[in-house]
Amino acid sequence: MQNDERPVPRALDDALAVMRDLRLRCDWDRVQTHASLRPYLLEEAHEVDDAIANGNDALLRDELGDLLLQVLFHSVVAEERGAFSVHDVAGALVAKMHARHPHLFGDGVKRSWEGMKTEKTNRASLDEGLPTGLPALHRAHRLQDRAAGVGFDWPNAIGPLVKVREEVNEVAEHIDADGAVINADAIEVELGDLLFAVVNLCRKTGVHGALALDRANQKFTQRYGAMERLAVERGLLFGSLTLSEQDELWDTVKRAE
Repeated sequence: MQNDERPVPRALDDALAVMRDLRLRCDWDRVQTHASLRPYLLEEAHEVDDAIANGNDALLRDELGDLLLQVLFHSVVAEERGAFSVHDVAGALVAKMHARHPHLFGDGVKRSWEGMKTEKTNRASLDEGLPTGLPALHRAHRLQDRAAGVGFDWPNAIGPLVKVREEVNEVAEHIDADGAVINADAIEVELGDLLFAVVNLCRKTGVHGALALDRANQKFTQRYGAMERLAVERGLLFGSLTLSEQDELWDTVKRAE
């Protein structure tokens, strides 16, 4: 629940003390484990993302607090197991930031993080270490980032743009003159290649594909809602309209924008 009033400032140690106290005195908090908390961590991360998209600072503050609770929760559970403490978590963060920025904290030479990480971890495969539950669109972006980090990349956005056009043509080869799919398996492969190419084009233009698609989803939802409202204003039942009649409403909404 959002609290619009500015809370009393507290130190992170205060939040950690509350978390430790909850583990001692709250029946629910006491029995939680790393595994049982997994769904809440994912939910809170999505709620932070929603708050950012909404541009609501008070909501973002509260949702970041909920996400921080999850970090502290896992840290305290680990502390109780004797695995590591929240101070170890902070230490690992500081060490990683220093390692990622040698030009600021080290020898002064700015290097690719993906390149440094590859040298350090000696990955067995390109996707080693990526979360298994990572959405496919984000995974594509990260795979391309990793490949680019060791030099396997287009010099600019022209190459990916040409590749997108090439992949569109290859998709078209599997659709006949009547618009029917010729080979379902083959077109799935080609559509995957097209999506991957579009993600690469996004990346080379400084755009994250997931964020671009979010904007497109939101725009489509808003336009579709406006189209339905326009149909009601005109005394029409949207679902009973022909495609051409729906298209006319769509064009009217677009012109109004």
